[in-house]
Amino acid sequence: QLGQFVAARDSADAAWDTLLGRIRIQADARKKRLFYSALYRSLQHPSDIADADGRVRGPRGEVMSAPGGVYYSTLSLWDTFRASHPLFTLVVPERVPGFVNTLLAHHRQMGWLPLWTSWGRETYCMIGNPALPVIADALLKGFGAQGAIDEKAALAAMVEGSTRERPDAPAWAQRGWQLLERHGYLPFDLQKGESVSQTAELGYGDAAVSAVAQRLKQGDVAERFRARARSWLQLFDDETGTLRGKDSHGRWRTPFDPVMATSPLKNPGDYTEANAWQYTATPALHDVQGFVQRLGGPRALEAWLDRFFTLAMPNPDKHLGQEALIGQYAHGNEPSHHITWLYAYTSAPYKGQRLRERIVRRFYGTGPDGLVGNDDVGQMSAWLVFAMLGMYPAQPFSAEYVLGIPLVDAADLHVGPQRRVQIRGRGSRPRWGDADLASPVIPHAALAEGGELRFHR
Repeated sequence: QLGQFVAARDSADAAWDTLLGRIRIQADARKKRLFYSALYRSLQHPSDIADADGRVRGPRGEVMSAPGGVYYSTLSLWDTFRASHPLFTLVVPERVPGFVNTLLAHHRQMGWLPLWTSWGRETYCMIGNPALPVIADALLKGFGAQGAIDEKAALAAMVEGSTRERPDAPAWAQRGWQLLERHGYLPFDLQKGESVSQTAELGYGDAAVSAVAQRLKQGDVAERFRARARSWLQLFDDETGTLRGKDSHGRWRTPFDPVMATSPLKNPGDYTEANAWQYTATPALHDVQGFVQRLGGPRALEAWLDRFFTLAMPNPDKHLGQEALIGQYAHGNEPSHHITWLYAYTSAPYKGQRLRERIVRRFYGTGPDGLVGNDDVGQMSAWLVFAMLGMYPAQPFSAEYVLGIPLVDAADLHVGPQRRVQIRGRGSRPRWGDADLASPVIPHAALAEGGELRFHR
C-alpha cells in the first residue's frame, strides 16, 4: 500500500512538472517562486467531477452524460472570466472546449448558464452573467473549430440565458430582464440592491452575446445586445466622473459619496463589494474605446486614472472589498484587476507599469501570507502570471492582450505542439517578429502560432 501511495504521488508530481513546464521563465529565485506558485494555484480549478463511466450529476441532481467524458465544477466565473480563463486558452488549450461544453451542458439541464458552481450545483453566488464572456472568449479565439464546440447552440444558450425569466431562482438572485429592458438600466428604487453593479456587469455579458452573434453573422441579434451593452452610459454622472445610481424616474441617488463602498451582506447599496470609483471602469472590460470617449479622450482617461490611484480611501473595510489598496484601486477584489492596464490607452503607459510593479511587490509574497485576501479560485494568481509576462486580457473576450513590460528576464510559453512564444527584453516598445507593434495589443491568434515577442528600448 505504501508503494502504491508513493507511485501515485510520483505520478502527480510528474504531471504537475509537465503542466507547469509549459511556461519556462528566467528570473531570480524569488520571482520564480512567486510565478510558479501562482501558476500552480491558477491551474488547480476548474476540476473534472465526471465519474469514470463518463456520467455526472448535473445542476438539478439528475444523472447525465458528461460531454466528451469531462464535466468541470468549482466554476468561480465572476472571478475567473477576467484572467484565469484567458490564461487557460494559452496554457491548457486542450481543455478549453471541455470548459465551454460543461457550461452548455449545465444550461441544457438547468435552463440557464451557470454563475458559480460547486460539485456541479448552482450556488447563485455573485452577479451578472459571467459564463457569457468565457464562452465568447473561447469562440472568438477559434476553439469551436471542427465541431469542438457547437457554436450555434452556444449562441442560442447565450441569448436564452440573457432573456429568459428565472422564476425558480432565489429571491436574492437575478430572476428576469424586464427592468433592464424597460428603463435601459436597473433603477435603484425597483432593483433590490446592487443596481449600478448589476447594470455594469450585465453589460459585458450583453457585449459577449453581441460578439458571438456578429461572428455567426446574426446581425440583428448582435445589434440588439450591442445596444443593451451600452446601458452603463445611462448611469455615468459627469459631476463625479463615476457610475451613479438612478431611480425609475431618472433621478440621481442623493446623497451620494462615490468612495463609500457597499455590499449586500454588509452596508447594502448600489454596488457589490465595491464603490462607485471601482465600478466605473467595468465598461472598459468590453468597450474600452467607448469608455475613453465618454471620459473625454486619452488625456481625460489619464487624468481619471491619476485621480483613481491617488484618491485616499477613508476607513477601508475588507468585508466591503476594500483590501490591498492603492488610492481607490483594490487589488484584493476583481473589479479593479484590469484598471492599471488602461494606462496603455493613454500617452503614459509607464504609469500603469509602475503600479503593477508596486502591486507585485506589496501584495504578493512567498510566505504563508503571500496572498492578500482570497485567491478566488485562481484569479488573483492568474493576474500575477500575466503581469509577470508583460501582458493582460484587459478586455477578456477581445481575443487580444494588452501589453506592458515583463517582470521576468525571459519566458517561453509552449502554446501547442512544436509551437512556442518567446518573450524577451524589458523595454517599453513591443515587437512581434520583425515588426514593431503599432498598438499596445497583440492578438491571441498570433501568440497561438508561436513566435518572438520582444520588448526593446
